[in-house]
Amino acid sequence: MSQLVGYARTSTTDQKAGLEAQLRDLRAVGCTKLFHEELSALATTRPELERMLDYVREGDTLVVTKPDRLARSTSDLLAIAKQLEADGVTLRILSMNVDTATPTGKLMLTILGGIAAFERDLMLERQREGIAKAKAEGKYKGRAPTARAKGDEVKRLKAEGLTADVIAEQLGIGRASVFRILRAN
Repeated sequence: MSQLVGYARTSTTDQKAGLEAQLRDLRAVGCTKLFHEELSALATTRPELERMLDYVREGDTLVVTKPDRLARSTSDLLAIAKQLEADGVTLRILSMNVDTATPTGKLMLTILGGIAAFERDLMLERQREGIAKAKAEGKYKGRAPTARAKGDEVKRLKAEGLTADVIAEQLGIGRASVFRILRAN
């Protein structure tokens, strides 16, 4: 039996009214199961989002009030939408009147994806132009090779009998970098 599943999120616990409003709106459209959390979209893990994605089944519809409540960015939104589609779950975004169960909803999501890709391409182009200009002006040197610059210290510490883990910790570099330096000699 398919159902409407709601997901709500606020960035902080200070936004109780915002969370309550989202939950009210989700209930008003008929969501029978609600997942909600109070943490930043930038958090590395969003447990309730993961629980919701595990919970939804083929034929279900995920409902959110706004796209930024579900995803960190347009590309993140599209990745979540793709995962939902693969699971046979449709997505409804109330603020945009987008419903991927309809051809128009799918089109709107595809347009968002195109815009996101376009924005990313423009950003990368501007970045390349900025780097080229900085190089031409002698201002761009690239990232400093942190581990390779410490090659002599790595060799000295290894000669003193220290392990790769201890060397990495003492010099503030990765263990793999220690092995890379030692293999090069």
